[in-house]
Amino acid sequence: MEARAIARNVRIAPRKVRLVLDLIRGKDVDQALAYLDATHRKAVPVIKALLKSAIANAGELNPDIDVDNLVIKEAYADKGATLKRFRARAMGRGARVNKYSSHITLIVGDAV
Repeated sequence: MEARAIARNVRIAPRKVRLVLDLIRGKDVDQALAYLDATHRKAVPVIKALLKSAIANAGELNPDIDVDNLVIKEAYADKGATLKRFRARAMGRGARVNKYSSHITLIVGDAV
């Protein structure tokens, strides 16, 4: 049994989110939450909330499942919409600034 949680249009660049997701991919949920508590990155609060949501989704889909034995099967961040802004530069010019966003997906399932 697998359950998923998705956060869309999170205003953090996918490259920065992937650094945190690489830490927890393949770990059991208790260990992943401990890793997230010890990590100081901007993406941690979003991923922590997403992980708790995926655990709750697994409990709702199958009430007989033991949520303590869940494992993070997949965790990935895809590129979302890009906000394009301009910053003033020398001699009246403008330089483009891209503000990236992410779609984060977590899939948890039974330990095999």
